[in-house]
Amino acid sequence: MKLNTNSNVYTIVYAAVVVVVVAFLLATVSSVLKSRSDANVRIDTKKQILASLNIRGVANEDVEARYDQVIKEELLVDTSGKILADKGGFDIPRKEIKAEFNKLPVFKAQVEGAQKYVIPLVGKGLWGGIWGYLSLNDDAKTVYGAYFSHESETAGLGALITEEKFQDQFKGKSIYDTAGEIALSVVKHGTASQDDINKCDGISGATLTGNGVDAMLKDYLKLYGKYLSSIQSQQVDSVKK
Repeated sequence: MKLNTNSNVYTIVYAAVVVVVVAFLLATVSSVLKSRSDANVRIDTKKQILASLNIRGVANEDVEARYDQVIKEELLVDTSGKILADKGGFDIPRKEIKAEFNKLPVFKAQVEGAQKYVIPLVGKGLWGGIWGYLSLNDDAKTVYGAYFSHESETAGLGALITEEKFQDQFKGKSIYDTAGEIALSVVKHGTASQDDINKCDGISGATLTGNGVDAMLKDYLKLYGKYLSSIQSQQVDSVKK
């Protein structure tokens, strides 16, 4: 029986087949692109964590290996300082960290034989979200390194939080003042003394972005406060023994 290509049935069936095929191809392409996008986000996040540990300039193809070499544990802790899980810290999306107060990531690292602790930071700048990672030395008090980034801060002003010149100020600063209170801060440009153990200089013309970084630091250091205190207590007990 000869197929009638002019019939309504043929037209409908043909159109349906085309729609199904196109939908399948679009779904396949979308899946492939999403996988690539997810992989790129994963690599970029690991580069940011490494940058907070003063490990910068790692080629994309080397990031996974370098990260695995340095990061030994990806913990989840809660605001009481309790360790909830010894893995899964990397899987908490950055934008959900503040909403998930009882699932806070901590990255334990070994750099040149020394223990480091990395915590994520999420906040608001002048025009949009800002975020970063802060690494602490084995005393869980002194900053080892910092990394900050942003969504839409002003180029040449607030966007300069991504520059090493700004981030390097945090090295060696204490997160506590002499009274034991959270005191690591970003202050108005030109007012921070180089010898001050807590204060970092803001960026000229970007006071509001600096305020956002300052608030972000204080918010997250408070969230992680009991966990960091537990590390400090363990060290005191170890010395006593």
